[in-house]
Amino acid sequence: MSTPMNIPGASSLSQCDYTDGYPSLAAFMASDRDRTTLIFKRFNRLSARNMLFLGSELAELQARLDAYDERDRQDTESLQCARNWEEFKKRAERQPERKQLIKQIRDTMREYKEIMAYETILTSLPSPDRNTLKPFLHYFFHGNPEDRNSFPILGGASSRLYNDTEDLLVLRNPDQGDRLSNFVQNNFGYLFQEKKQPGVSGVPEVGYASGDQMYTFITYLSTIFASLLLIVSIVILYKVQSPDLKLGLISLFTVIFASSIGILTNAKRVEMFGATAAYAAVLVVFVSGDLGG
Repeated sequence: MSTPMNIPGASSLSQCDYTDGYPSLAAFMASDRDRTTLIFKRFNRLSARNMLFLGSELAELQARLDAYDERDRQDTESLQCARNWEEFKKRAERQPERKQLIKQIRDTMREYKEIMAYETILTSLPSPDRNTLKPFLHYFFHGNPEDRNSFPILGGASSRLYNDTEDLLVLRNPDQGDRLSNFVQNNFGYLFQEKKQPGVSGVPEVGYASGDQMYTFITYLSTIFASLLLIVSIVILYKVQSPDLKLGLISLFTVIFASSIGILTNAKRVEMFGATAAYAAVLVVFVSGDLGG
């Protein structure tokens, strides 16, 4: 996994590799192997308005169909149209406007349902991760978006595509790491910088942090921390002679262990209870045995 991020001095190809505009922006968006830079505008307001237009159009079509039904109620012969499809079809053949209305209802209803299905999919897509969005906007605006000298890579109305960060989606969100992983990525990502991506046009401040390297580092770090937390507590309990102090230390170490799980990991509540109970049980067994004094 690779994650784009602002890294001073990060290696990248020069701007002249692609024409500035759609070619360079598309190359940058496709540069991440995990496709986490495929960030697009949702157009929530426009989508809602389109749905309202289609809904209003269907409402008008339904009102016209209801008017035909009300007219048919006045004619005994026409009542058969309300209960017999063949009669209804024959009547529609003699009334081209009614046949056209039916076709229009079908087409509009199909479009309405399709858009609703698409919108359901879009609403399930996540917003871009802030760690990815920051370098993306940095690239789009040729620098810090708040800088007076920065300017968007696209012109016209497209220059405002990424102004509203709440109206953006990403086709693939990076795996949500635990808090320790996010801390390392946010503060020490430059230590895991990847080599430049071939064929990528970018600004020097945008580089790629290797997710594999960070994962390996965090795995080692977590293993060492968990081991030390158990070893240090056992050594301290071994040196302490007072039973009351031992009970207090067991409580303290248990709280530290539970807090570290809650702060540094994404463990579920039941997993936290299980791990904490197991840790406390180890300490209690140690104290109650011969080694504990």
